[in-house]
Amino acid sequence: MARYTGPKTKKARALGEPIFGYSKAFEKKKYRPGMHGNSRRRRQKSDYALQLLEKQKAKYTYGVLERQFRNLFESASRKGGVTGEVLLQFLEARLDNVVFRLGLAPTRRAARQLVNHKHVVLNGVLNNIPSTQLRPGDIIAVRGKSQGLQVVRDSVSNKSDVRKFGWLEFNPDKMEGAFLNYPEREEIPEKINEQLIVELYSK
Repeated sequence: MARYTGPKTKKARALGEPIFGYSKAFEKKKYRPGMHGNSRRRRQKSDYALQLLEKQKAKYTYGVLERQFRNLFESASRKGGVTGEVLLQFLEARLDNVVFRLGLAPTRRAARQLVNHKHVVLNGVLNNIPSTQLRPGDIIAVRGKSQGLQVVRDSVSNKSDVRKFGWLEFNPDKMEGAFLNYPEREEIPEKINEQLIVELYSK
């Protein structure tokens, strides 16, 4: 599966947000990468540049490629409701993202790897497709013989903020969680201006 495998901090600096999680390197250098990143005079960005930046931020945050992202946008635009909000709900409902939100993996990249390597079960059936769209009521669990994996156990013991996500439920003893419903916009912590993405694709 194709995905971005380049330097994470460099990409985060280019987009202006720690999209791959907390990074000491990003906190030290919160300016664009390159030898002139901190000294070049800033020109005001055009509307198109701002819209493109938000789309790139969303794509790299959730680890989605261009074609997948556009397909999700088209699905969101066909569904009733606010298109930008529905788009973020679809991104949050991806299997790899929910595995990350449940605390079964420390990052979305690690969550995608867990799914790819057949460590995750969806509704009792082995699933190795990270982009699978979950529906309310779906049950996500770590495969029986994979529950002893050190990376999973460490992640579960270190992740205590899953309770703040009201659309998820998690049982650490069973290594099992439930996708209760699609989150409201205010429940999604990512700093993404989805309206700019809608404007970009509406041209």
